[in-house]
Amino acid sequence: QLQVEDDDKIGLYSYKVQSTITSRLANTMIQAKMVNNAKRSQHIVFDVQVPKGAFIDNFTMDVNGITFTSKIREKSEARKMYSQAKAKGKAAGIVRSNALDMENFKTEVNVPPGMRIQFELHYHEMIRRKLSSYEHIISVKPGRLAKHMEVDVRIIEPQGLRYVHVPNSLGDHFDGITTISKGEKKAHVSFKPTMAQQRKCPTCSSTAVDGNFVVQYDVNRETTGGELEIFNGYFIHFFAPENLDPLPKNILFVIDVSGSMWGLKMKQTIEAMKAILSELRAADQFSLIDFNHNVRCWRDNLVSATPAQVEDAKKYIQTIHPNGGTNINEALLRATFILNEAQNLGMLDPNSVSMIVLVSDGDPTVGELKLTTIQKNMKQSIKDEFSLFCLGIGFDVDYDFLQRIATDNRGMAQRIFGNQETSAQMKNFYNQVSTPLLKKIQFNYPQESVSDVTQSSFHNYFGGSEIVVAGKVDTENLQHLESIVTATAANAELVMETLRDVEELDGFVKKDKYADPEFTKKLWAYLTVNQMLAERNTAPTAALKRNITKSILQVSLDHHIVTPFTAMLIENAEKDEIMLADQPKDPRRGCCPGQCLRLTPNAPNNNKGIPAWANVTAVPVSFMPEQRSPPVSSLSINRVDNDPHFIIHLPKSQKNICFNVNSEPGKILNLVSDPGTGVVVNGQLVGAKKTENKKLNTYFGKIGFYFKNKGLKVEITTETITLKDGSYGITLTWSDTGHIIRKQLLVSVKKESNVTITVGEEMSFMVLLHRVWKNHPVNVDFLGIYIPPENQLSPAAHGLIGQFASEPAVYIHHQRPGQAPEKPQATMEVKGNKLTVTRGLQKDYRTDRVLGTDVPCWFVHNSGKGFIDGHYKDYLVPHLYSFLKKP
Repeated sequence: QLQVEDDDKIGLYSYKVQSTITSRLANTMIQAKMVNNAKRSQHIVFDVQVPKGAFIDNFTMDVNGITFTSKIREKSEARKMYSQAKAKGKAAGIVRSNALDMENFKTEVNVPPGMRIQFELHYHEMIRRKLSSYEHIISVKPGRLAKHMEVDVRIIEPQGLRYVHVPNSLGDHFDGITTISKGEKKAHVSFKPTMAQQRKCPTCSSTAVDGNFVVQYDVNRETTGGELEIFNGYFIHFFAPENLDPLPKNILFVIDVSGSMWGLKMKQTIEAMKAILSELRAADQFSLIDFNHNVRCWRDNLVSATPAQVEDAKKYIQTIHPNGGTNINEALLRATFILNEAQNLGMLDPNSVSMIVLVSDGDPTVGELKLTTIQKNMKQSIKDEFSLFCLGIGFDVDYDFLQRIATDNRGMAQRIFGNQETSAQMKNFYNQVSTPLLKKIQFNYPQESVSDVTQSSFHNYFGGSEIVVAGKVDTENLQHLESIVTATAANAELVMETLRDVEELDGFVKKDKYADPEFTKKLWAYLTVNQMLAERNTAPTAALKRNITKSILQVSLDHHIVTPFTAMLIENAEKDEIMLADQPKDPRRGCCPGQCLRLTPNAPNNNKGIPAWANVTAVPVSFMPEQRSPPVSSLSINRVDNDPHFIIHLPKSQKNICFNVNSEPGKILNLVSDPGTGVVVNGQLVGAKKTENKKLNTYFGKIGFYFKNKGLKVEITTETITLKDGSYGITLTWSDTGHIIRKQLLVSVKKESNVTITVGEEMSFMVLLHRVWKNHPVNVDFLGIYIPPENQLSPAAHGLIGQFASEPAVYIHHQRPGQAPEKPQATMEVKGNKLTVTRGLQKDYRTDRVLGTDVPCWFVHNSGKGFIDGHYKDYLVPHLYSFLKKP
């Protein structure tokens, strides 16, 4: 807003906002140019709103050619310099005050008649992902009509843009004025209303531009393990996996029904709660507690979210009449008691996530009143695995306190207006925490290559959000950076690996003139300062608090940013006029938004196949067998120019026997069917794009594994790898490198190469991926499978491959020249049959994925007739997980 005494005599000839987002780091510049057309001096106020938590890094002012520039100093030092200047009568002040999710930056200047003045403010922030979208909010409130007005936003995202959307947040008045141009990794949004378009009405002299300009977007995500971006000596790890089943949750709603909630606040809370209860999933457990000076429970224990229970809870909420005082302490202790008791009685699913959601609009007035004591009580009674989320309604609530107890207990707080919007804001907050997808997430990096890593251990990951970890990396002596993320999913332990070339982004960032070359450094500083502020908030001793303050100050000065411990001094070249800008300390609110707490990672344990520096705490060592890759002499199916092509290695007689099976697309062949161990392996055929020499080649396009005794299924296609356990499923793609561990079954994916399935010490299987050129006229992507003869199958095993677990006697004699000199023939006696076989070479693709390794073998004609039991058609099964019906 630009306010002046004599309004019409001030001309705003330019109002410009430029914002550039480089990998979630938004740099924003707001610039206003004005002239005093009055006959006397006037006070001009430059008042802009900056998002809470953003860091102001520069402010300049030009009054008729005299430039004021800024520098950052430690707060008390800056105040001292300011008071000294003020004492000499040389200063004009600057203040910052608060709004809900914005802070005001305000400066006032006396401008002589005819003079021009220009203000320019720079700030940056990290845009967080909420509800599956990044939302960049810019406050645009020029306060008057501007001759030239523009908001210009550029987005540069190396991961690629999924979509860019600009909602009509400034009102229908500006319909169709915003332009969006979007490329694969870059987008440009422009809003340039003419003076006529800015007017509230055709004859109005006031502006309709008054509100927030909003840009929403999301990026592409290839891998489950997240995206590592390395540049300029820093790395940023963005982690936002999707396609996971939600973890069940145990949730207690604790609702303030004291007298101050009467009227609109309560009406809106009831409306929101009814909607929230309807969204609980069948696997969730819940209860409600409402409190004023007393505490009431709808149910004394957690109940399943069945339709009947949810309906009953809604009826209960409808009957609430607010009155009386506020006993927060008692209500929260009752909630933790219910969760602790359920935990002790073994009623909580070990994979579930437990949380308390507190909704309150004021400070305690009954029972324990001391906030620090309530904070201590919560810390002691909440177990390590529970989270506390706090919603503060309106401005009578001590938001700083809510933020502290939430941060202290692995949750977060949010302030919401006590108005018509309350219900929508409550639902929005609930949606952010309603879908826990992972718990106990631990990020690991090689210690010798990285330093100053931000928080790397997280309690929960909620669908639609994003976890961001940053650190410094020694790019001089390192070619690649590897990360390993471990986590617990709904039905398995996950170990995800990501590997990035440290120079991968160099060309992209340096080529783009809008990209901020400092983006990794600023993101690291942003995360580090916010994390230290949160740690300082909950520091148990004064000494620790002082140390953290020192560190925050150092980072703030090094990175030239205004934080609660620094201030900005703005002065002219002669240093005879000085102003001060600092972060406000609102008595009803903490100084600063706390993001997260650092947890200490557990000691590493040396699992096989996973580097020692990766703290794979979630995975007992016995789960991680040696990565046995099946010996090369085993069996392979696969040849790029051939149909399903079997090589059977007979260890006793040291012979390789081959045969082909010609069947049609869609048919499912049984490879292993072992009722003894409960293991099934089937392959589904896919056809080439067209016939060659009157024959349509078929390949394996999908392979299914069923481990009946564990109740686990694994489905591998040329796109995805899925582990299914009952109704739960977890999926990786071929662009991931990672492990899924469930009931001592390990599925290991090697990016774009192979999958190994290992069952304890007893057996392993390898599936190879063959990618062909996407536009190849004939060939399609397909899979090959390798099953080592050492697999411990039972004597009852059957199937095209399984039947050879008990090796038949084979006698080959009468070797003679064949039709081609390199393909001699012979007679083979097996299973009471005499067959003519041909000597030839087959390919094994495990060691050389492109050309394969030649394996000499004796080839059995007519789809293996005489070598396999019965006819190949006997091995067709109806489903991907069917056992073979024995004739």
